[in-house]
Amino acid sequence: MQTIQIHDKKFSLSITEEEIQAAVRRVGEAINRDLADTNPLFICVLNGAFMFAGDLMKVVNFPCEITFVKLSSYEGIYTTGNVKEVIGLNESVVGRNVVVVEDIVDTGITMEKIIASLNAKGAKSIRVATFLQKPEALQRDIKVDYVAMKIPNQFIVGYGLDYDGYGRNLKEIYTVV
Repeated sequence: MQTIQIHDKKFSLSITEEEIQAAVRRVGEAINRDLADTNPLFICVLNGAFMFAGDLMKVVNFPCEITFVKLSSYEGIYTTGNVKEVIGLNESVVGRNVVVVEDIVDTGITMEKIIASLNAKGAKSIRVATFLQKPEALQRDIKVDYVAMKIPNQFIVGYGLDYDGYGRNLKEIYTVV
């Protein structure tokens, strides 16, 4: 089994690049079926979702726009429970169909804040597409429309997700050992 080291932690390979790309294709195809002709605005949550959003946009086959927001809620390997907006939304969402593209939904606290903010700003509809979901960690009653993969409640890195800024560039997902 392949292992890597980032800072003081060791991680073992848990999801291959092939599995990731197949899951992204499934989500993209579902979005193509559901949202063609709706002119959605995709909102990628940085930093973690950049790889997922990039690969997802290669599968989406209808006219759409994409923009980016940056939120922060983690310190090291733990969520703080507080969501801080680092870069806000510059585009109007009034009357728009919106798809929030997230790297991982674990507690749901960040997603709850994003959905409330988009509703307050007048979005016509809001859908959530996440690369990963940790059902065991969920603390909020939120709807996630598109889930590429469900995983156990363990800390991971790779494919956009990091440990103190490192590991985002990995093509696979690694789980802390």
